[in-house]
Amino acid sequence: MANVEMYSTAVCPYCIRAEQLLARKGAEVNKIYIDRDAEQFKEMIQRAKGSRSVPQIFINDIHVGGYDDLVELDMDGELEPMLEK
Repeated sequence: MANVEMYSTAVCPYCIRAEQLLARKGAEVNKIYIDRDAEQFKEMIQRAKGSRSVPQIFINDIHVGGYDDLVELDMDGELEPMLEK
């Protein structure tokens, strides 16, 4: 199964939805809380090419984007192949 990392905050409805979608696909999510560690927030901005909103999702170090981007990948049939790598 793929390595899935998600930058999140403790209170983020889109993060919860993203995690639920990924769980339905059988993926385990490594959540990184940016509201608990300022260095993680800086890391997220750098990895996500300036994006400051959460969630920011990475699958096997590939930046997927946020929740809407994740749903779009799923609707296009591209999410499951990414998770199988």
